[in-house]
Order: sequence, then C-alpha cells, then structure tokens
Amino acid sequence: MTIDKRRKPAAKGTLPDFTPVPRQCKRHDGWTPERQRGFIEALADTGSVKAAAHAVNMTPEGAYLLRRHPQGKSFRKAWEAALALGVMQLEDIAMQRALHGVEVPVYSYGKLVGNRVVHNDRLLMFMLRNRAPARFAADARPTSGSMGSPHATELSRLKRKWRKEWQAEQDERAREEDEATTDEIDARLDAMRADWLSAMSPRTRAAYDAFCRIEAEERPALPAPDAGGADGDEGGEDGE
Repeated sequence: MTIDKRRKPAAKGTLPDFTPVPRQCKRHDGWTPERQRGFIEALADTGSVKAAAHAVNMTPEGAYLLRRHPQGKSFRKAWEAALALGVMQLEDIAMQRALHGVEVPVYSYGKLVGNRVVHNDRLLMFMLRNRAPARFAADARPTSGSMGSPHATELSRLKRKWRKEWQAEQDERAREEDEATTDEIDARLDAMRADWLSAMSPRTRAAYDAFCRIEAEERPALPAPDAGGADGDEGGEDGE
C-alpha cells in the first residue's frame, strides 16, 4: 500500500509544528513521523478522522490510540488545530450547497433519465443564522442593532416563492412523464396491432378489411343513445 499523494498539502503556517508520538517499534508500515504529519494535514483538509487516516493508509482506531498516548500532548494540540481548519472547510462546503444546491439523479420507471438541482431551505436558514445571527435570529425577534422582523418576513416570502417554483417544476415533470408514458403505450399498441395484422393470411386480411369497411358504413345509421331509451319506454307502456 502507498500513501495517497494526490491530496494538496496544507498551506505553510496554517498548522502548528508538533512532535510526533514516539513508537517503540519503528515499522515502515506503522505510524511513522511522516504518516503522523500526513494525517494531521489530511485532517485539516477534510475535517474527518476516518478520511484522514485512510489518506495515509492507516486506521482511525490507530489514530485515536496515538491521541491517547501519554507522550501525545503535542500531537493532540495539532489534532485540535487541524479540526478547527477542517470545520472551516466544511462550513464553506455547506454554504456552497446552500447557495447553489446539489445535483440528484432523476429516475423514471427504474431508469436514469437525468439530473436536477435540489436546494435545501433548512441548510440555507442554518447558514444564515450562523453567519448573520443578528439579522436572522432563530426566534425571528428584533435583536440589538438589527431590523429583526422585516428580514424574517422577507425570508418567509422567499421560502414560499421557492416552494411554489419547486412545486411547479415537479408538476411539469409529472405531466411530461405522463405524456411520455401515454405515447409509449400508444406506440406499443400500434406495434401489437401491426404484428397482428401481418400474421393474418391474405384471405383473413381481406375478410377483416371488408368487416371494417361495413362497420364504418353502418356506424352513422346506428340509433342515438336517447332513441333507444324512448323505444324502451314505449315498450314498457305496451307491456302494461
């Protein structure tokens, strides 16, 4: 197994220097000083202990053992500093998703037909409340130095607008899927009818065409629905 070298190292000066945890057995495939430094840098990049450990081809359980080591004080401080940087990156990712949404696959009858962008209103509100707590307080009450309620009202209006646009998009997609399904059924019926006709013998086909022609000629002469009802009434009176 080799160390993943595709990850970009942290910028110089963003992580504190630390003393690696000493190991009794210096193994090339163990927690060497290089792997410990690589783990801390990956932790700053990802904010995930599991991902950072896998980035240096080690297990997260081993990383936690290093952290609990009696001589791991310097390593623990570097760990905390890396997590702080990782949280900042996760916050940037959350803001990106809140503003631009995420793409999700769209399936129709079990088949992938495309992708659509989904926006998370809850995530957006969470980011607004954390980035601007004075303007977007959770209780929507005016706070010191803020306009309070007007901003909460505007956010509610935007949420209703977004919800309406999303619902209209869903209705349009459902209508298109229904039309596509109807067209597919019609096409299959036409194909079945064509196969049925092609399987007829010439004599049977001639008889069928004659039947269709006679039926078409006689159809206009059929009595209207209310005429049949009138005859039925007269028959009832005769029966009396």
